[in-house]
Amino acid sequence: MVAPLSGLSSSTGGESASSPLSRRSRGTRWRLKQECGRIRAYFRAEVRQEPLFFRLRHNRPLELAVTDTAGTDAALLGQRIRHFRTRRGLTLGRLAEKVGVSGSQLSLIETGRREPRLSLMQALASALGVELAALLSDEPPSERAALEIELARVQKGSLYRSLGLQEFKVNKALTTPVLEAFLGVYRELARRKSEASATPEEARRANTAQRLQLRERNAHLPEIEAVAGEMLRTVGHRGGALTHSSVSKMARHLGFEIIHVGDLPHSARSVIDLANGRIYLPPASIPGGHGLRALALQAMAHRLLGHERPATYADFLRQRLEINYFAAACLMPLEPAVAFLQEAKRERDISVEDFRDGFGVTHEAAALRFTNLLTSHLDIRMHFLRVLGDGSIQKAYENDGLPLPTDVTGAVEGQTVCRYWSARSAFTRTNRTTEYYQYVDTPAGTFWSASQTGTTATEEFSITVGVPFAEARFFRGRDTDRRELSRCPDESCCRRAPAELAARWDGNAWPSARLHAHVLAPLPSGTFPGIDDAEVYEFLDAHARES
Repeated sequence: MVAPLSGLSSSTGGESASSPLSRRSRGTRWRLKQECGRIRAYFRAEVRQEPLFFRLRHNRPLELAVTDTAGTDAALLGQRIRHFRTRRGLTLGRLAEKVGVSGSQLSLIETGRREPRLSLMQALASALGVELAALLSDEPPSERAALEIELARVQKGSLYRSLGLQEFKVNKALTTPVLEAFLGVYRELARRKSEASATPEEARRANTAQRLQLRERNAHLPEIEAVAGEMLRTVGHRGGALTHSSVSKMARHLGFEIIHVGDLPHSARSVIDLANGRIYLPPASIPGGHGLRALALQAMAHRLLGHERPATYADFLRQRLEINYFAAACLMPLEPAVAFLQEAKRERDISVEDFRDGFGVTHEAAALRFTNLLTSHLDIRMHFLRVLGDGSIQKAYENDGLPLPTDVTGAVEGQTVCRYWSARSAFTRTNRTTEYYQYVDTPAGTFWSASQTGTTATEEFSITVGVPFAEARFFRGRDTDRRELSRCPDESCCRRAPAELAARWDGNAWPSARLHAHVLAPLPSGTFPGIDDAEVYEFLDAHARES
């Protein structure tokens, strides 16, 4: 926000028009006027690009946010004006005279440093003999113009600035081949920089940073809750489980059609065809993963939340978190979900199973929604785990002090949880149809937890939700008599064999280890991490020809 300016007046305070003080005052006012103009232009540019949740926060209409997110780029607009001016053989001064502005003002517009008013745009279109829509088109007027626009954007990017290079202006002396060569080198540098950052170490650091940031906010993102609430009101959802029909209405409202196909690229859960307004989904839910409604909502969220191509792996993780959060907030809307949980708390019968069944979602989705709501609305601190059958952590969140295993960087992904935690004890049961309840004493205190097991096409996993001992009184299963002792990370707890067994078998055992493929595989690269670009483009091209 710009602070108000005080102590200034339109008068000269009694000074004569020719006095030095009067001249200084006029100069000050002129500079302030210029600065205010630049500030207004900046905010106009920002408003065009702001994400939907920012607009909703300031009571901006949903239709505007959805249909007018791109706006007209000032540099592109200037290029198109210059293109039509030179095509008609007009000098800068002659065109400025025709539309009633100074040559310097028109020069600022053509170089993208000032945005014209609508009335001036109409005058320019008339003077150039073109429709206003031609000036506002998002297509560069020529190949040279496209290169110049790309160069301007490159020089404003963080990678270019990190090189410590000076910005330079494009002029006629800079030939097109030189410009193409410069941009080609830069694109390759950007590609290599992206690949270098997409290492397993970088991924772990980004995951850890995101987990810690999420913990600071108690996993609650009210700005995305607002976007989800607005979309639900748009399609008239009043309560209960969100139907497939309502999800389809959301897609149509955004200009998309949902199409289920059996030949999705192997690396993709969904594919959006922006050119033809289609969202391609698999024909059935992913076992042990996302349902079809969630997949569709996640795809729409990219558009609603104003996402651009991720520049870093951290950007990719943030976008994935936001689309998952949006889908959860639609499938389990804030007000009915909080009311459901508050009633269960009063009854001292909070259960992931009941919450899951009440909203018609997967057990994991319900458990993750607990992380969003329990602390922020019920004042209950908690933890969440998704653990594979071998005990390794896939996902983890805690704000209750549970001592999660970490590596030297602080990352938890891939670490092995104690075998005495319910996340692993649950695998020992024969009957796995219901949740498994257990207390565990740790060096950080006693925790209660509820675990439910599941399977995918290739592995088994457990989903665990837990709280400190004092909070267990609000949960179903608190009366369990199962209680274990965990001394981890002390290796004598469960990782080091008892002395008797070690003495008997040390040197006499030679197991053949099962090598996990991800240990040797590099982190996937590409425009979107983990996605095979060529396979996606071939898929879209094939389906575009069918229509």
